[in-house]
Amino acid sequence: MAIVSKNNTLLSQLLKSDSNSVGFIKAGDLVEAKLMQRAQRAAYFDLGQFGTGIVYGMEFINAQDILKGLKIGDSTSAKVVDMENEDGYIELSLREVGKQKIWQAIKELQDKGEILEVKIAGANTGGLMAEVNGVKAFLPVSQLTGEHYPRVDDGDKAKILEELKKLVGQEMKVKIIDVNPRTNKLIISEKEIASENVKELIAKYNVGDVIDGVISGVADFGAFFKFTDNPAIEGLIHISELDHRLIENPKEVVKIGDAVKAKITEIKDGRVSLSLKALKPNPWDKVEEKYKVADIINGTVTRFNPFGAFVALDADIQGLIHVSEFGGVEEMKKVLEIGKAYPFRIDSLKPQEKRIVLKLNK
Repeated sequence: MAIVSKNNTLLSQLLKSDSNSVGFIKAGDLVEAKLMQRAQRAAYFDLGQFGTGIVYGMEFINAQDILKGLKIGDSTSAKVVDMENEDGYIELSLREVGKQKIWQAIKELQDKGEILEVKIAGANTGGLMAEVNGVKAFLPVSQLTGEHYPRVDDGDKAKILEELKKLVGQEMKVKIIDVNPRTNKLIISEKEIASENVKELIAKYNVGDVIDGVISGVADFGAFFKFTDNPAIEGLIHISELDHRLIENPKEVVKIGDAVKAKITEIKDGRVSLSLKALKPNPWDKVEEKYKVADIINGTVTRFNPFGAFVALDADIQGLIHVSEFGGVEEMKKVLEIGKAYPFRIDSLKPQEKRIVLKLNK
């Protein structure tokens, strides 16, 4: 059988044709290919104005099922792998076409904002696994709604995984938020749908509004707050907005089921942020009426950190004694004990910064 002439290659076509009449293709493009000839280890395709394409090597082996269904003159879709190989032909892949069409369909679903229903097939500490059109998709923990978010107090990864595994086998409505065929990355979101619904519901609320609600969940970074008059809306009170004093665990201030009032501090992209401390008197406003520089006061050590030790002077005000007073963290722990009271002298008082610097009164 005669081999297809190289006179039909892309280069010769460009040399023969008026450049204004020839379109351009690039690696990765899908093209319409008409089978011209099938050889022992290759198949040749007419690409029209683009020249001649070839399927060979592993691509030829992997495309046997497709090639068996083609007769000379039949057309099929092919993916451009290389614009011109060493023999002057455009290298094609038939196997990759199906994959590319699937990714194109997925991208169209994203562009249209389609709501999809997927079945959760697996879980890891980062999120959930599912499939969209046969392609593996990942649903990060951060893209779950409040209903499915793993509310683990201490952030323990094993506990998070345990909670996520409870969702395996369930159907979820999601939207596609990120598509990258080159890295086989497909990210989906449950929260994106809820956010759109919530956007309509929160239209009647404004920043500064004081809302009645219930603490619906507690995590290490804050507390979830469900609106009493509209339970479909769930906002977040960040740990820094729970109280004026520094706290390590939100459970020091709230617990699930608590009925509280909170102030809306931000409404953005369908998410509501709130504050409890905004509705509490700020003890630092009057701290100078209670404490003065050089005062000697008993304080209880509450916790250590690399910078020093926090000391509770009363129920609302904490001071800090710097680690440099001791020479190092280990030396500090030899002198101070958590939960024990010591006499301290106020060395510096800065209400605007909510800071009182202490020294041990020896």
